[in-house]
Amino acid sequence: MNRRDFIKTAGVVTLGLMLDGQSFVEARRSLDMKISAVKLFDGGFMMKTFACGGGLPAGAIAEQKLRSSLQNYVIDTGDEIILVDTGMPAETEFPVTKDSVITFGDKIANYVDALRAAGYAPEKVSKILVTHKHPDHTGELRAFPHAKIFLSRIEADDMGLTGDNVVRVDFTDGAYKNFPACQKIADGIFYIFAPGHTKGNSIVVVEAGDKFYMIHGDVTYTDEALLENKLSVANEDMTAARDTLNKVRAFIKENRTVYLSTHTPLGYESLDAEKIMVLPDVDEAPAAETQSDAQEQVSGTVWVCSVCGYEHVGDAPPEVCPRCKQPSTVFTRK
Repeated sequence: MNRRDFIKTAGVVTLGLMLDGQSFVEARRSLDMKISAVKLFDGGFMMKTFACGGGLPAGAIAEQKLRSSLQNYVIDTGDEIILVDTGMPAETEFPVTKDSVITFGDKIANYVDALRAAGYAPEKVSKILVTHKHPDHTGELRAFPHAKIFLSRIEADDMGLTGDNVVRVDFTDGAYKNFPACQKIADGIFYIFAPGHTKGNSIVVVEAGDKFYMIHGDVTYTDEALLENKLSVANEDMTAARDTLNKVRAFIKENRTVYLSTHTPLGYESLDAEKIMVLPDVDEAPAAETQSDAQEQVSGTVWVCSVCGYEHVGDAPPEVCPRCKQPSTVFTRK
């Protein structure tokens, strides 16, 4: 018997002396559940105006370099292995220039190798929950042809995904806490509609004991934005993004939440420390928030920035992404 099985068995025996019925089931599930970070890049930076300046006028945010990274998460229920996002395409490179406003840092591993390093064999993955369509979250879906891929119908249609393993989610299981629409994926795992960053954006909440683990994709790029109640510049629908951030903050205030971010090392650091997010009192949403870079809907070849999701229509990608300043090499065909 390995250490984890011993702890689970000892814990269940002890809890069995104390609990019965549904309480015992809940306790057993808590012991079984494990969340791990799948680490892909680390040691990068993002500029605060990018992470916190969404919808605000120039000069509203004092510029600062914030720490950046890239990691996704894997949920081990004890019965199945569930991924939340799959990083970026293995072949994608991210050069740093003098104009870069976001970088991920040094590459640690490709997604599949990073998953193995976290202790999980790709062939054991049963489900993948996609927070949104951007390439740094969907880049290695191709590596899991037999796993069920769950994503909102909006995102699936926008990506043009097909196949028997693609599950278009319509969030038909009713409200979850203060969020109006969710889909229950497994006991204690809820997939929640949270639009704004993209129009079909979703988040994942995992219940374990008295804690809630929120894997939110890019609701905020960095935890500083959450703490200061600010949006990033990368949102398809600024009004919906504000509503989602308000709901996320309200949830955290009412529930003991570990906030698991994708693009800052604070994500995996909070997981390692089992840190409960505590929000300071700050002003409500800035009145000045406006959609500043709404993208024109035209026909043609669509190129998507792998860093911030900006979409460009034309025969070739732009020389530099107008939003995150990455060069044309990070763009992929949609």
